[in-house]
Amino acid sequence: MHQFMQTLIDRRAALIQALGQHIQISFWALLIAILIAVPAAIWVRRSPKLAQIILQFTGILQTIPSLALLGLLIPFVGIGTIPAVIALVVYALLPIFQNTYIGLTNIDPSVEEAADAMGMSPTRKLLRVELPMTMPVIISGIRTSTVLIIGTATLAALIGAGGLGNFILLGIDRDNSSLILLGAISAAALAVGMSYLITILEKLKFRTAVFIISASVIFGGGFAIYNVASKINNQVIIAGKLGAEPEILINMYRDLIVAKDPKMTVKLKPNFGKTSFLFSALKNNQIDIYPEFTGTVLETLTKSKDTPQGSNAIYQLAKRQLASQDQLRYLKPMAYNNTYGLAVSSQFARKYHLKTISDLRKVTGILKAGMTMEFMDRKDGLKRVKRRYQLKFPVKGMEPELRYKAIQARQVNLIDCYSTDSQLRQYHLTLLKDNLHVFPTYQGAPLMTEKFAQQHPEIVTSLNQLAGRITAKQIQEMNYEVNVLNESPAKVARHYLVRRQLIKG
Repeated sequence: MHQFMQTLIDRRAALIQALGQHIQISFWALLIAILIAVPAAIWVRRSPKLAQIILQFTGILQTIPSLALLGLLIPFVGIGTIPAVIALVVYALLPIFQNTYIGLTNIDPSVEEAADAMGMSPTRKLLRVELPMTMPVIISGIRTSTVLIIGTATLAALIGAGGLGNFILLGIDRDNSSLILLGAISAAALAVGMSYLITILEKLKFRTAVFIISASVIFGGGFAIYNVASKINNQVIIAGKLGAEPEILINMYRDLIVAKDPKMTVKLKPNFGKTSFLFSALKNNQIDIYPEFTGTVLETLTKSKDTPQGSNAIYQLAKRQLASQDQLRYLKPMAYNNTYGLAVSSQFARKYHLKTISDLRKVTGILKAGMTMEFMDRKDGLKRVKRRYQLKFPVKGMEPELRYKAIQARQVNLIDCYSTDSQLRQYHLTLLKDNLHVFPTYQGAPLMTEKFAQQHPEIVTSLNQLAGRITAKQIQEMNYEVNVLNESPAKVARHYLVRRQLIKG
């Protein structure tokens, strides 16, 4: 409990920001869902067959896994808030449409006849009689959708939309239960609070409820316009992938840029998501800079057919292909090579005399591997390892941090890793030597659009100060300080830059 309270105090500013993002995403999703579902239910209330078709369709939409839906949306609308809102709208439609339709079709016929006898037009009858009588049922559906949206919105963090899911993902990545609880409890509290507010709304008169909803729409729209307008300034957005190392690097980028130009506003988006998300965001000008690795460029982003030997040759090819294919500028890389690797516990390595990946052939019969889905799918990952080393063993797909927990608990005895992972030191693991040189060189460097680089030559100069710097031992130590010693990435990054006299203390 003490650790949780300390985390809450230390992260209160980030929590408030994430809470605001979560509310904004949820608000727009709920509003759009209401504007679609309620009119649709009114339109089909006299057509039971059409209503059943729509009910079946919205029901099918709810069965689509949220991650799959987000993945399907990315090629069409990119990443960030827009695909998150679209996905949430899809899940929110059924409860609102269903409740509105049921409420409208179950009004006492005698009430309908009385309204007709009074000479009310269909529109007047809808607004003065039908909707007021149905409002409690409609709001009940809205309340169900609200709770559903707030819970599902935690996944928005996977595509760079922010929100309370950032804490959950960060907690999983760093094996920090306090961060996971902070995100989960905050999301649950927000859902309960919003449900309570909507329950109060349900008890209000029809006109009062409509007034409050209209005021919320105006306020929410004004807030969104303000946010968009506030971003039209001299602001640089730097994003990073999941994990401590990318967050350390983007903090270094910010400190170097601000040291050169104190008036420059730099916004960081750590734990932004997977490689494809960041690359898409960069090309769509949703972010300005992110650190990428040379091997990833050739193996994933440019689909290079051949990978040359030597770190400089790999970098030069990656730089040329990014420039010609996507008009991107790839700056000079750092020194360390954060390549893929296979690791076993030191005890397991000693028992079976394992030093290289080739040595695994001696123990294939007892191997139980846990590896990330990305490594299992990449052509320079598990597929190439099994082919080049002629290995066969069962593999379970796992989230990055979970595979370290699994090997510690002896649920698996072989995992994939990055050569600079702090967990290799933390869990006393042995990194097996890639004696057949399967894995290409992975040197990190800032990636940006050519247009941005030409507009900001001073930023290019600032970031190039990291070229050829930071050894594998240094970055692993920095990762250890963040993941194990719970130092902030910003503090660790700044300490490195000050010690190397790249910025003033």
